[in-house]
Amino acid sequence: MATTESAPKTKWSIDQAHSEISFKVRHLMIAHVKGTFKTFNASIYTTGRDFRTAEVDFWIDTFSITTDNVKRDRHLKSRDFFDVKRHKQITFTSGTIAKADQDGNHELWGKLTIMGITQNIKLNIRFEGILNDPRGYERAGFTITGKINRSDWGLIWNAPAESGELLVSDEVAISCEVELTKIGQKSRTIQLEPVLEEEYI
Repeated sequence: MATTESAPKTKWSIDQAHSEISFKVRHLMIAHVKGTFKTFNASIYTTGRDFRTAEVDFWIDTFSITTDNVKRDRHLKSRDFFDVKRHKQITFTSGTIAKADQDGNHELWGKLTIMGITQNIKLNIRFEGILNDPRGYERAGFTITGKINRSDWGLIWNAPAESGELLVSDEVAISCEVELTKIGQKSRTIQLEPVLEEEYI
């Protein structure tokens, strides 16, 4: 019986300059506080250009958390929350990716590890497309959203307000914009003049 070769594996990396890993939680149930992680990366492999076959090992440096408030960031890095001295990374390993619905959204299931605790979660992924940038490098874009309960990972710190409401909600909304670059490419354009750092948008 004749056999056919499977499509080659394609490796992708995250372009951190054009990606954002962010979260949002309710404060006193009347407002939201938004935060981001500044340092992250992933090992991503697909079969050809089919992202339904993606194998993702993603990590975040917990020390890179920021909410644009030094005092709050210091608290988030303490043992009350992420305990960054003992738990230096948050990781996510992909599982299955469902077929797209009529709006082009996929369900991604995987294992999220925080504070040494691993739980299965579901994320929603919207594929934004693949194209070549001005230098000829192939790129792919995704919007990722989801919700988790932080208490499932032992993040249970809270304080009551005078009204009886809790200071911080248990539910955390995840919102990420991720741009990938295909690894192993060579530029197909000729650079006539050097590009200054501030010109790179």
